Amino acid sequence: MKNSETLLIGNPSDVISKSTSDDISTLKVCKNFEEGIETANQGHFTTIAVEMKEITPSTRDKLALLRKNTKAKILLLARMYEEPDAMKMVGSNGSSLADDYLICPIKTERLCNVVSQSRRFENQNIGENTALIERLNRLEKLATEDDLTNLKNRRYLWEFAKQIIARAKKENGRVTVLVFDIDDFKHYNDDYGHAAGDEVLKQASMLIKRCCRKHDVVARLGGDEFAAVFWDDPQGPQPAEGNERRSYTMDHPKEAIFIAKRFRRELEKTNFQFLGPDGRGVLTISGGLASFNRDGSTAEQLFERADQALLEAKRSGKNRIYLVGQPQNDIEKIE
Repeated sequence: MKNSETLLIGNPSDVISKSTSDDISTLKVCKNFEEGIETANQGHFTTIAVEMKEITPSTRDKLALLRKNTKAKILLLARMYEEPDAMKMVGSNGSSLADDYLICPIKTERLCNVVSQSRRFENQNIGENTALIERLNRLEKLATEDDLTNLKNRRYLWEFAKQIIARAKKENGRVTVLVFDIDDFKHYNDDYGHAAGDEVLKQASMLIKRCCRKHDVVARLGGDEFAAVFWDDPQGPQPAEGNERRSYTMDHPKEAIFIAKRFRRELEKTNFQFLGPDGRGVLTISGGLASFNRDGSTAEQLFERADQALLEAKRSGKNRIYLVGQPQNDIEKIE
C-alpha cells in the first residue's frame, strides 16, 4: 500500500507483532482519538483500526462520532481478554460501533489483507460478501476452538494466558490456572466404546463451562486433559490499593476454589445416562490449581506448577483437586 489506506489509532508496538519500520510505514498512525478524527476527516481511508485500549467510557462517544462521519470500515484491535467487549461493539444493527475485530498481536500483512478484502467487498453483492465472511469465520473458529467440545484449544489458551498474565503484572491483577483430567478415562473408551468416550468429554466440557464465569477461559488441551484460566472480571470492582490489593498475590483467589468445588459437585450429581443405569456420579476428575504470582510469574511456570499439583492429586487417590504447596492441599479441606 504505497498510499496509506489504513488509519491506526493507538500504539503500533502494542498491537502489531514483529513490526519493522517498513511495515509500520504502510499505516497512518495516530496516537489518540482527537488526532485520529482530524486525520480521518482529511483523507480517504478504507479501514480505520482502533486499539481497544483507547476505548474507554469517556472516549466511546468519539468512536461513535468516527463511525458516523466516515465510510471506512471500523476495525477493533483487541487483546484476547478484551474480546468480550469487542464483540459487544460489533454487530449488524445500526447502533454498532465497529464492523469487526481482530485478536492481537497481529502481523501487518494480516491487517493489510483485511484492508484488501474490504476493497474487494465494494465490488461484490451482499450474498457474496456474506458467504466470504462466513468462510473466514469458520477458519477463525478452526484455529482457536476444539472441534469436539467447542471449547478453546491449547493454542488459544496458551496465548491468552500469556496476555492475561502480562496484564496482571501491570495492574496487580489476579490469575489462577486449573489443570485437570478425567480419572480412568481409558475405561470409558474400552468398556463403552469411543462414541461414549467422546460423549464423556463433551458432557464434562459443558459442565465446567457452566460452572465458570463468562469472562473465564476454558480449553481442552488434548485427550481428556482440560484447563481453565480464572481472572478478575474486567467489568467488576477493582481491588483497592494497599494491603487488600497486595494480599491477592499471597493466596489463591477464593473464586477459583469455589468454581472448582462447584464443578466437582456437579459431576457427582450428574446422571450420564449413556453409561447405563449406574451412570450417576461415576465421573470424577483430578486437578491442580496454581496462582499468579504466588506460584509463578509466567504462563510456563503456572502450568508447570498446576501439572505438578495434578500429579500429586493422582498419586493421593484421584478424585480431588490440589493447591500448589499446601500441606493439606485438597480444596475440599478449605473453608
